Amino acid sequence: MPRPAIMRRLWWQPRRRWVVFLVEFACFGIKQASACLFGGLMVALLLATWRWYPAGAPLARYDFLTLAALGIQLALLASGLETPREARVIALFHVVGTLMELFKTAVGSWTYPEASLLRLGGVPLFSGFMYAAVGSYIARAWRLFDFRFTGHPRLAPAAVLAFGIYLNFFAHHYLPDARALLFVALALLFRRTWVHYRIRRVHRRMPLLVGFVLVALFIWLAENVGTFSRAWLYPAQRHGWSMVPPGKLGSWLLLMVISYVMVWALHPPDGRRRGK
Repeated sequence: MPRPAIMRRLWWQPRRRWVVFLVEFACFGIKQASACLFGGLMVALLLATWRWYPAGAPLARYDFLTLAALGIQLALLASGLETPREARVIALFHVVGTLMELFKTAVGSWTYPEASLLRLGGVPLFSGFMYAAVGSYIARAWRLFDFRFTGHPRLAPAAVLAFGIYLNFFAHHYLPDARALLFVALALLFRRTWVHYRIRRVHRRMPLLVGFVLVALFIWLAENVGTFSRAWLYPAQRHGWSMVPPGKLGSWLLLMVISYVMVWALHPPDGRRRGK
């Protein structure tokens, strides 16, 4: 006996929800992979060169990584996978990251154990691209997921917080560490902010602070890959690899704020209006 129409609908609804979930999950993964394409390729290169790069090659491994990063950037621009605006974000991040690297290596926070020609002081130039990968991810995710915001602070107080975070990365070597105060300021400033992101047709939402934490977690995982491949080393890793301490998650969370504010400042005017 045929089922009544209402019974068929009731029977199909739970299955349809699962289908929608699986389709959206797949689309979410594809967009995330596209957003972190530059960073993912750089992490893959760190591992591949650690495992297979010839020890006696005329070109140092670090120099190869620098040239490879430039090649990836040119390929992404030429293919249209990266916009000129996103390339400007990456260039700005390279400068900001390299300046911090110069200071941090000088005070012994971490080292680059291999020789290279393309470097400033103790900092090989490929390292700036690792910071740029964070900016690239945020800029591309902003476009691919069509970010919109509610309860968002204005740019000025967020920029002050970002500047304070960047300054503390230097100053805490000589003055009391203001990290706890910066965490409090971050929580207060973005406590009501929701990011609305579109996977397919409709926008879904999550607290922006949760988004910051999730991205910081993945950066920390990528940093473990970087140190495992001996691209750079913390003092405790010089005589044998160990995981980067979980406490570094806090540093990456704060760096996320700098990254986010820089992308926000360079975003198109309509993107800034949505953020108000």
